Amino acid sequence: MIIKCVAIDDEPLALGILEDYIKQTPILELVEKFTKPVQAFNYLTEHEVDLIFVDIQMPDLSGIEMVSKLKNKPLLIFTTAYSQYALEGFKADAIDYLLKPIDYSDFLKAINKAKEWFIVKTGESINIQVNKDFLFIKSEHKIIRINFTDINYIQGMSEYVQIHLTNSKPIMSLLSLKSLEGQLPEKMFMRVHKSFIVNLQKIKIIEHNEIIYDNGTAIPVSQQYKAKFQEYISKNFMM
Repeated sequence: MIIKCVAIDDEPLALGILEDYIKQTPILELVEKFTKPVQAFNYLTEHEVDLIFVDIQMPDLSGIEMVSKLKNKPLLIFTTAYSQYALEGFKADAIDYLLKPIDYSDFLKAINKAKEWFIVKTGESINIQVNKDFLFIKSEHKIIRINFTDINYIQGMSEYVQIHLTNSKPIMSLLSLKSLEGQLPEKMFMRVHKSFIVNLQKIKIIEHNEIIYDNGTAIPVSQQYKAKFQEYISKNFMM
């Protein structure tokens, strides 16, 4: 899934921050950026995009006025320094509203909403393709094959997952841990914490309700998942 987007803001600094956030986010592709709303409007009347980030207060043409003139409206995320414009933004059918200065965590929450709307709108599926022995993950505009046997553990990080591998650097993807959990073979992987899924075959040491890896990383086993994990240990325990 790639969501093609346009960023519009008359302030170059604010536009630069948006551009940087978009480039950091694997499912987004910035196709154009504008500081002049009239130029943006002319572009959008001739080109189809999936999502626009647009400042509400701009000279000559406000973001809301510009959007109202579009015949085919993409998904909308409004940005502004003034919270009083939030209601106007939602009346214009925006899926979210970002208040400047924009924090990246708030930006990601807005993108998750955009992703959900995009899936409904296009019918496109989530960023995972699974085989018996491996899966494909979309990360940073690339499709990466990951063998199950190479996974040590998977960590949920807000709107992302980070897949920690045996012999290479972690891979990040804009997915929820829950959605990925349902795609993994149950005999090989187990959720042991709200933020962690472990590869059971990679467990070397268990100490004080923590799974210890060779590099010293300690994964906590939370109370919610403790009983299931202890059952697994008991079945494979030798006195």
